[in-house]
Amino acid sequence: MIPQEIIRRKRDGQVLTADEISAFISGLSSGAISEGQAAAFAMAVFFRGMSRDETVALTLAMRDSGDVLSWADIGKPIADKHSTGGVGDNVSLMLAPIVAACGLAVPMISGKGLGHTGGTLDKLESIAGYDIMPDEALFRRTVKTVGCAIIGQTGDLAPADKRLYAIRDVTATVDSVPLITASILSKKLAAGLETLVLDVKFGNGAFMQGAEEAQALARSLVEVANGAGVRTSALITDMNQPLADAAGNALEIIHCLDFLSGKKAGTRIETLVLAFAAEMLLQSGSVASLPEGEAMARKALVSGAAMERFGQMITALGGPSDFIEKPDHYLKPAPHIAPVLATEDGFLSTCQTRDLGMVVVALGGGRRHPGDVIDHRVGISHILSLGTRVEKGQPIAMVHAATEESLSVALQAVSDAYSISQTAPADQPIILSRIGA
Repeated sequence: MIPQEIIRRKRDGQVLTADEISAFISGLSSGAISEGQAAAFAMAVFFRGMSRDETVALTLAMRDSGDVLSWADIGKPIADKHSTGGVGDNVSLMLAPIVAACGLAVPMISGKGLGHTGGTLDKLESIAGYDIMPDEALFRRTVKTVGCAIIGQTGDLAPADKRLYAIRDVTATVDSVPLITASILSKKLAAGLETLVLDVKFGNGAFMQGAEEAQALARSLVEVANGAGVRTSALITDMNQPLADAAGNALEIIHCLDFLSGKKAGTRIETLVLAFAAEMLLQSGSVASLPEGEAMARKALVSGAAMERFGQMITALGGPSDFIEKPDHYLKPAPHIAPVLATEDGFLSTCQTRDLGMVVVALGGGRRHPGDVIDHRVGISHILSLGTRVEKGQPIAMVHAATEESLSVALQAVSDAYSISQTAPADQPIILSRIGA
């Protein structure tokens, strides 16, 4: 098929066939499609959109552009979760070992930080020796023996998505629901999943600012994933404040260990982690209801079984065998740590969450350019939740910095990100709605 005819048909608002989409993506993978043609295709989709069937076809074509893993020898339900990204979002670190302890297999392909949002792989690279890019044999062995492995995307999984995303990134076509849907799901489907749960965030710390656009993306993801044969549901969740009480790579690993040891009971993030665990267990057929799934997940957490699985995963993928016993030995603190102080009495009422994410980036905990080296020590910890009553001079967070200069700038930026009022803000539920089976 002639590429420019496919581009013209989509430009003119026509519905592309699965064969046309497959041919175009095949050409993208082989190099027969030029960057200009790929950019024109992306722009046509951006303005004209895609039907559900077109988006399914695009997703499957990008999935099939590389290897598609099979887990037939595992003998367990193959499940995963994906988040659209936020600040202090380390849910995957706790969720994977919890559901692994409940009998699921979780081959989790994760990413590095993007913009103001932290990356799961960057957090795990805080742990000396942890291999985020193991060979397939080690990846499979870890999933089979431990039940979970969190690693990065290899070049053999959905390579067409990698090329198309790079072009979208420089042609202002990232914010297209069909293209976002196909990009996310092609990688997940290439991992050989049977079930998937999606965390689609909205708010001032999310890529989707409004609840309505988050719901539109969630519906597209759920419909396309189910259309591609993967049982999928989504939760629409709030990102108008950091999810964990820490933001920064090593600091979020410490938070993960505290969570798995039971020190974060009753928090918003515990509500979310257990909700996602329940979804994964229900979809896999391990339980008959969400309350039953939450109870099973809580038991795995309280018993210490989830912590044990986390430690086993770290060791299996090259990390220290005594990491969970001696994290302080391996996670060195930043040289400069100081509190952010409340400027007046009152209630923490609002937070500019994206600004906090950018503080972490500015401290060196994220990337301004793809080749930047991350300082895993830096970030923000002991972050108080919105609605907390504070007195003037009381710490509302702690900044961890590499230099005195960056510390001073970050302290002011974090302070500026919060407002304090004389009345408590209305409670914002962590889960707005659920979409899917």
